[in-house]
Amino acid sequence: MKKTPSRLMAAFCLMAMLSAHANAAQAPIPQLLRQDGRFALMVDGRPFTMLGVQAHNSSNYPSALDKVWAAAQDAHANTVEIPVAWEQLEPTEGKFDFSYIDTLVAQARQNKMRLVLLWFGTWKNTGPQYTPEWVKFDNQRFPRMVDKDGKTIYCLSPFGEQTLQADANAFVALMEHLKKTDSAQRTVIMVQVENEVGTYGTVRDFGARAQAAFEQPVPPAVLARKKAPVAGAASGSWAEVYGPYADEYFHAYAVASYIETLAKAGRAVYDLPMYVNNALRDPVEPMAPWKGNFASGGPTFDVIDIYKAAAPHIDIAAPDLYSPESKKLGATLALFQRQDNALFVPEMGNAATYARYIYQILGRGAIGVAPFGIDYADYSNYPLGSRLKDKAMAEPFGKVYAAFRPMAGLWAQWSLAGRTYGIAEGDDRQPQTLTAAGWKVTATFREWQFGNASKDDLPPGTESPNGGAALAQIGDNEFVVVGQNVRLSFEGAGPNAGKPSMYARVEEGRFDAAGKWIMERNWNGDQTDWGINLTGNPTVLKIRLGTY
Repeated sequence: MKKTPSRLMAAFCLMAMLSAHANAAQAPIPQLLRQDGRFALMVDGRPFTMLGVQAHNSSNYPSALDKVWAAAQDAHANTVEIPVAWEQLEPTEGKFDFSYIDTLVAQARQNKMRLVLLWFGTWKNTGPQYTPEWVKFDNQRFPRMVDKDGKTIYCLSPFGEQTLQADANAFVALMEHLKKTDSAQRTVIMVQVENEVGTYGTVRDFGARAQAAFEQPVPPAVLARKKAPVAGAASGSWAEVYGPYADEYFHAYAVASYIETLAKAGRAVYDLPMYVNNALRDPVEPMAPWKGNFASGGPTFDVIDIYKAAAPHIDIAAPDLYSPESKKLGATLALFQRQDNALFVPEMGNAATYARYIYQILGRGAIGVAPFGIDYADYSNYPLGSRLKDKAMAEPFGKVYAAFRPMAGLWAQWSLAGRTYGIAEGDDRQPQTLTAAGWKVTATFREWQFGNASKDDLPPGTESPNGGAALAQIGDNEFVVVGQNVRLSFEGAGPNAGKPSMYARVEEGRFDAAGKWIMERNWNGDQTDWGINLTGNPTVLKIRLGTY
């Protein structure tokens, strides 16, 4: 029997009730659910849409948290991503300080926020700056990489056995503490292992241990998943199989294997979902071997298969979006959304122009998204993000999240069922179309609510691209729509192609905490004569269509 969205919703509700009844004192552990190549992050036994924000790198101290919670609340977020630094957890070797973790978790509960912890261990943006001092300055125990010319470079080597053991010990201690203090309430729902790994300036480690490993045969698990972009041997050394790509592929395998050791050990203690993030390579540039143009060894789109082979305890390879160009951003989302890889955007620029992409990201079926630097510290990472540091910085994201948040659980269910779609206004400001079951939807931008705009008479607030819409098809002829600064038009497609159609109902409203639709008013007449026109205030509509 085909599972309809309503049946799926009923099944999820039954699962949640059974889970709560069976173990009322302990919420089910978060997990990543995969269904027909789509994914849901399960929190408290239910699909969960992460409306996240990420704090600045140096906001991971108790006295700084007030500025984080204030911004997260203004952003209407339900999740905060925040670092845990190895240097603060283990400032003296073998002596762990969990006071920050305990404060963080307690305050998250008070603020009704979930947490994603970012483990800044051996590598943060490829460097060792978050390691303890007893690691930073002891190159004998904790060796750094060596470049092709034999020069020691900034990055710790993935072949440092004592580095790996020390990092794993600290990471396991963190996971043990989370299990002890948070396994009842599950405030922490996911963990990032390391941060934007790889290396700049050198394609791989050329140290003695690394070189010996490079000359060994490519592991069968990698051969089974990653095909060479150029003709090479079916098996053999990295150079024999992958030719000019061998160095970067080997480095990806070395780094991923290192991360796997941490993830496997940590999950053996407390089995939370885990992911890796990465600084991107250009998604539209023609594929070519590394030439210093991205962090070699990181989980870029072209080596996701290597990460899947080397690090099976990592659930997701996730892109950090800091290129605001709509074409590049869309290409990146397509490359990271795979049958074996959930779409998740753990970092995104916090400039206002990025807010429109939330519609596209969540409409594509992502489990969550988080703009970076949403806290009120006196710091701006402009030009990578916003110049602003106050409520005006959080506001564009807060407006979108406020519309999504009451239906975040429902959205995750619709997404898992494969019935969600998303559009973000492109830099070219041109119309876009999408095809749902039985219906074609056209989005246009810079329109008035009544009548057509002209190039000399455009609505205020549309000077820069900021329109978008996300749609969930909840029935054959019924949609839930949320969006801003966009005009939507519906026409029949597939079985409805060529049939005249009209709106049966266009209800503006919201979903309550129990998932019940609360109508505010029904749009008709002037409000629908020129299509479905949404202004700069994100609005939720429930639309039913019919043919005649």
